[in-house]
Amino acid sequence: MTSLIDALNGFQPETALVLGSGLGGVVDSIDVKSRHSFADLEGFPTSSVSGHSAEVITGALNGHKVIVFSGRVHYYEQGDAAAMRGPLEALKSVGVIRLILTNSAGSTNPDMGPGSIMQIKDHINFSGTNPLFGEPTDKRFVGLTTAYSKPLRKAFRKQAKQLGIKLHRGVYMWFSGPSFETPAEIKIARNMGADAVGMSTVPEVILARFLDMDVAAFSVVTNYAAGMTGGELSHTETKEMAPQGGEKLSRLISTTLKEGF
Repeated sequence: MTSLIDALNGFQPETALVLGSGLGGVVDSIDVKSRHSFADLEGFPTSSVSGHSAEVITGALNGHKVIVFSGRVHYYEQGDAAAMRGPLEALKSVGVIRLILTNSAGSTNPDMGPGSIMQIKDHINFSGTNPLFGEPTDKRFVGLTTAYSKPLRKAFRKQAKQLGIKLHRGVYMWFSGPSFETPAEIKIARNMGADAVGMSTVPEVILARFLDMDVAAFSVVTNYAAGMTGGELSHTETKEMAPQGGEKLSRLISTTLKEGF
């Protein structure tokens, strides 16, 4: 196994991307310099979720140096909310200052259907856990009032408008998974102000802010949440629908990186 610093061999990205289920197509837009499996890197866990390749990819996206996690490890895989701490600490060690997170999510908003993109402006941690459990220092008391960088959000909104991409804005609620939510839970989520629900992202946001990285995050809507259509939910649907919004999100991220923050 090798460290991320050694694997990058002098490559110095400032921006990192984490790709959610079914969103690996974003990699197709990258001028790839290197690929490394999570399994070959020190401190990186391995993912068991189909739709996640669990690779670290470096290269240029529209001329901007990036490092991409094509896949992530979820809390529900190991019962560890801090499963992505090692990889994020590795990003910090190679000079990454900006983290862009993506996920596939269920919509609780009737006006935000499958294929939509939602810029996350805030989140609700409904899981009952936290990736900083056990952290011994006072840094564990991370402020999250501005967890999602306002300057980054503004930059993405500007480019979305110029590209003609409808960019919803809303609150993401984190459920632990792996089972999907019940209609009653979705009713609670809607009453609490959640616009989308999913099983990832929030732990990484907390860890990134703990590490003083700026964060932007997006949900690609793959389905309406439980109880809204009468149909059952499935991971297959997530993987099939994610690329529809993923193509728009890829263009948005690529253009914003080119234009700068």
